[in-house]
Amino acid sequence: MFTLNIHGSLHEFNGPAVMGILNATPDSFYAGSRAQTEAEIAARTALLVSEGADFIDVGAFSTRPGASEVSEQEECERLEKAVRITRAVAPNSIISVDTFRASVARKAVEEWGADIINDVSGGNLDPEMFDTVAELKVPYILMHMRGSVADMMEYTDYEMVTRDVLSELGDRVQQLALLGVNDVIIDPGFGFSKTLEQNYQLLHDLKLFELFHRPVLVGFSRKSMVTKLLGVPAEDALNGTTVLNTLALDRGASILRVHDVKAARQAIAIFNSMHDAQYKMNNAQCTMHNCDGGTH
Repeated sequence: MFTLNIHGSLHEFNGPAVMGILNATPDSFYAGSRAQTEAEIAARTALLVSEGADFIDVGAFSTRPGASEVSEQEECERLEKAVRITRAVAPNSIISVDTFRASVARKAVEEWGADIINDVSGGNLDPEMFDTVAELKVPYILMHMRGSVADMMEYTDYEMVTRDVLSELGDRVQQLALLGVNDVIIDPGFGFSKTLEQNYQLLHDLKLFELFHRPVLVGFSRKSMVTKLLGVPAEDALNGTTVLNTLALDRGASILRVHDVKAARQAIAIFNSMHDAQYKMNNAQCTMHNCDGGTH
């Protein structure tokens, strides 16, 4: 369970949540998430809501390797249209904007109707980002990445990947706390400045991220963790994505960021059912053995 303060209103999540991806870009690595025209954006938003997305994450700057640079003006134009349409179609949905630019984040929240800032750089690419988030008083998704989108794979020289990622994120969490930013969502940054092996080590150790006492978001959806390992294109990576999401749920993940909301919802339903059964069995055993401290 976790809570987020969205514009002064406390939202409580009693179990794992799903963040659906909407990319207002022509070149995101998975075509199924792209939406550029008004009709495409509206249809994508409606689909995500109908399948049960708790959040809609709108991005306008592709972070895939080799993606074209996007100017601030172009990012703003794409994002404004997408966020405004998404807000109109889904007035009650929680909308996050996927941007590392503080100026874009400010406009998205103050002018277009966004609720959360999702920063792939964890504040490293714009020195104004942390102050901006503090001033806006919105939840912030702090993702781990080294370098920039263009050169991030040159920075995979960790001594111990999990320890180093925890340490680097910890420093930033502390900086945010000093600025009064408490609604921080932790994202280990799967696929960003990590090798395939390092990604799987992080997944193995995901339980350790609970030390932050903040919700943990994972984003594996149709990424190279699946495609490179299994030798399949992104279009055929849903099954592998669901496996990774399920493993992450078992290691304490709070939010699944996905292209396919329906599949993620099904994974959560199965996971919850298993844990409910385990809880009932433990209670039954406790009753049988008088766990409250009575005589045996």
